Amino acid sequence: MSEAVAPAGAHGGNKAVMSHQQILLVIYGLMAGMFLGALDQTIVGTAIRTIGDDLHGLNQQAWVTTAYLITSTIATPIYGKLSDIFGRRPLYIFAIIVFIVGSAASSFSTSMIMLAAFRAFQGIGAGGLMSLPLAIMGDMLSPRERAKYQGYFLAVFGISSVIGPLVGGLFSGAHQILWISGWRWVFLVNVPIGIIALIMVITFLHLPKFGGKNAPRIDWWGAATVMTTLVPLLLVAEQGRDWGWTSAASITCYVIGAASAIAFIFIEVAMKDDAIIPMKLFRSGVFSMATILGVLVGFGMFGAMLTIPLYLQIVTGLTPTESGFATLPMVLGLMIASIVSGQLISRTGKYRIFPVTGTFVTAIGFFLLTFMTIDRPLWFMLIAMFAIGLGLGQLMQTLTLASQNSVEPRDMGVATAASTFFRQIGGTLGTAVLLSVLFSVLPGNIQTATTNKADLTHALNAALNPAVADKADNKAIMNMFWTPIVGPLKTQIQQQLDQGTQQALDAAKQQVTQKVTEAVNAQVAAGAIPQAAAQSVIDQQVQAALPDAQKQALQAVADKANASVVNGKVVVDFTNADQRKAVVDEVAPKIIDKVKGGTSSKSAGNIDTSNTSFLNNADDALKRPFLKGFNASTIEIYWVGMIVILIAFVLTWFFRVPPLRKVSALQQQADAAAAANAAEQSAQSPAEELELQAVSAADRTGALVTSTTGQLNLTLDAEEADRTGRGEQKD
Repeated sequence: MSEAVAPAGAHGGNKAVMSHQQILLVIYGLMAGMFLGALDQTIVGTAIRTIGDDLHGLNQQAWVTTAYLITSTIATPIYGKLSDIFGRRPLYIFAIIVFIVGSAASSFSTSMIMLAAFRAFQGIGAGGLMSLPLAIMGDMLSPRERAKYQGYFLAVFGISSVIGPLVGGLFSGAHQILWISGWRWVFLVNVPIGIIALIMVITFLHLPKFGGKNAPRIDWWGAATVMTTLVPLLLVAEQGRDWGWTSAASITCYVIGAASAIAFIFIEVAMKDDAIIPMKLFRSGVFSMATILGVLVGFGMFGAMLTIPLYLQIVTGLTPTESGFATLPMVLGLMIASIVSGQLISRTGKYRIFPVTGTFVTAIGFFLLTFMTIDRPLWFMLIAMFAIGLGLGQLMQTLTLASQNSVEPRDMGVATAASTFFRQIGGTLGTAVLLSVLFSVLPGNIQTATTNKADLTHALNAALNPAVADKADNKAIMNMFWTPIVGPLKTQIQQQLDQGTQQALDAAKQQVTQKVTEAVNAQVAAGAIPQAAAQSVIDQQVQAALPDAQKQALQAVADKANASVVNGKVVVDFTNADQRKAVVDEVAPKIIDKVKGGTSSKSAGNIDTSNTSFLNNADDALKRPFLKGFNASTIEIYWVGMIVILIAFVLTWFFRVPPLRKVSALQQQADAAAAANAAEQSAQSPAEELELQAVSAADRTGALVTSTTGQLNLTLDAEEADRTGRGEQKD
């Protein structure tokens, strides 16, 4: 039998509280709930671009993501505390039910803001799905033995990572399924899966209970101040670029968030052990350092990693399904690192090195991502993702182990939830801040990308070519990106040609009139033409000579401008490659100068980033500046992620972890309860000992004693008193 379940005789002769079979049944229930949460994340991550484009709000993606993370983050410590009071099972069932209802509601969204609201409700359930299994595992298994069961959870995570992209791509790529928009099935699919998970949890998730129940005191004020702390700060992180970071609205959010954070600390101190995050946890240097590392890792990981599916679909050009499968190297790296580190921890009991190596390898992965360009092959990014997975696989487990191992078993739930809570705070802040930064710098980076002469030359050449610009696949990107540039450009060029043409025609007429006048005047002087008829002759000859002269003048203007004469008008024939090239060579440097000087009013910098569907199947030359701008924006995010992870790497060198316990929390509680009972039985008071002796003597002699005092019972019934009075004796 596994040491995790404390075999008989292993701990002072106490019997194991859970058998291997019981543990497996509980794990089946946990796996069902975790599969629901993990599958949702992979499906939504794959389909978010399609959802954003369809609801015309891709640049509002941060609302959808952070709303879900805010509520799940706030709910996490509440689940942890309430599960310590009322038990894990009812809270886990409640979390699944809320998640199912939120998923169904999300499928009815008609805008990104509505979707964000429903995802916020769904996040209330997600907070329990992600944190409670860790606490339950901490209850059942000793830290060193969890690796033996970790494979089950990794299998669930791996399967969801494979199925999720496929299902998400299938749904988001379908126009309709059963008369319902394909992407809405991304949320509807959670309903049947959630019902199955709910049945499995109700059937299999049963944990033994030890210890008495005290009247619970729920920290409602603490929960309220958590909300009023996080929501304003995340709100300003998302909207700060629009409001202005020093605007009245932003400053109000700063003040409310800071005041609520201070109030939260005082409330938690006053609530003591009943606080949702007891301050006593932070007396442990291990827990405090694990919390700081969790925040940093969450910030860098969640914030930066959310850009990878967008990058794969927008820059690399993969479909939602393909982009989902492209993230499998990261999943593979995470599984390998988790299994290997778990087995090493199980055999050696040491895990001090893994936070150090995990942060270092993760930083290497982000460093590789900073070298991404739109022309670099996909395999380069896959290597970077594999490295990130290798690093995260070493971090997630060890930070949770350190937090759980630093507290008493009765605080296992709140400690696990607090650890998850602070990691999610980091992730929520990272998502809000980094996605806000991404869409803030994106227009400027797209504008900067147009200053590359080679790229701009090819793009303008394509945009001015009717054969390219008039294609159905290019109409969207033309209307969104290039028409605001080439439309005024064509108008300006034609105005210049018209002005030059008019000047040439006027000059030609003047020249013809002058020559004819001189010739006619000579003939008048010679007496060949009467003076009275001179002007009439001049007019006739000018009228006859003017068409040829004007034609020559138009051709001269056309030759000089590298244009054509069409119906008596000089125009640029944009179907002619030479004429188009001449225009591009002339205007490209001017556009670059305007962009660099910040004087371009109709530029790529004004592009709407709420919908990127215009990139689908568009000409490579037309979309290249946008792709380079998006690439440059994500590179900035990866740099931030790497710096944050490097800060965590430095801190890991000061991370001192305690030895892992060899028994599970449940077994430790069972042993403590058994020891308490034994001590109670052995530590009887003198009066209790006298009572026991009296009872024993009475049993031997047949005398009666009271049940509470041990005194002889001299109370006689009426019949016996009468016999005694007559001197009769009992037989």
